[in-house]
Amino acid sequence: MTEGRGGAAGPLSSIEVYAFVGPAGTGKSHRATHVARQYGVDLIIDDGLVVSRGRIMAGRSAKSELNRLRAIRRAIFEYAAHREEVVKYLASRAPCRLMVLATSEGMAEKIIHRLGLNEPVKVIQITDVSSPEEIEEALKERREKRQHVVPVARAQIQRNFAGKLVRQIKGFFKSREPEEGEGRNTIVTPPFSFDGRVTIGTDALLAMCRRLLELGEHVQNIHELELVTEEGSGPFPADDSLVVNVVLDLKLGDMSALAIARLLQQKVRDGLSFFTGMTVKEVNIRVVEVNL
Repeated sequence: MTEGRGGAAGPLSSIEVYAFVGPAGTGKSHRATHVARQYGVDLIIDDGLVVSRGRIMAGRSAKSELNRLRAIRRAIFEYAAHREEVVKYLASRAPCRLMVLATSEGMAEKIIHRLGLNEPVKVIQITDVSSPEEIEEALKERREKRQHVVPVARAQIQRNFAGKLVRQIKGFFKSREPEEGEGRNTIVTPPFSFDGRVTIGTDALLAMCRRLLELGEHVQNIHELELVTEEGSGPFPADDSLVVNVVLDLKLGDMSALAIARLLQQKVRDGLSFFTGMTVKEVNIRVVEVNL
């Protein structure tokens, strides 16, 4: 991710964005309030929520979803009504400083792009603020107890989360008693486990791609269909980015081959993203034969 400003329009252009990045379970949410104070951040985006001083201001938590794929889509603001609510609230608070929590720089970039925000002025890694021992302890807690920290006060959790409330804890870094809504985190057990990785079978994704391509009257024959991620061939991690390579024959009808290819690219990209929550990085279509 390139650090710097640019890309936002209207009131959102006056929001200074920071990204706080680290793998799931390493303690980002627990550290978020401390890091926000360090950089003078007013608002935090964490798992689909906008949080200010321990209070939920807008959004809906991914941890309230009933399965992992819906949680991923919620966290990256794929649901239009959710996204519009958050954008409207952010615009009402501009100018301000905002910190986006994410499991990777790619995820942070996706959230920032979806919300129409500026590129971050700084990317903060969990390793910048936590020791290896602290990160390992956080991972151990996640593995053994399957509990999750959110930078939100207890009363807010009870009204907004489907998960089970476990207990409330004070921030690590405050010696004084925090003001109302400030410096408090709450531990919840979501209705499903975030542990491990969700993968989608190759056959399932291929069948989805084939069905999306064959919808309509333009694809006469599919010769080759290949799916690739940064980690190689499937099964595919549900939070990974996907490249689709297709070789096919077309029937033109009243459209040009180029127009049809672009339509198919959009159909596959939108369809796979909607049904799986994955990011479709590229859809490459090679046309072998055209039937007039």
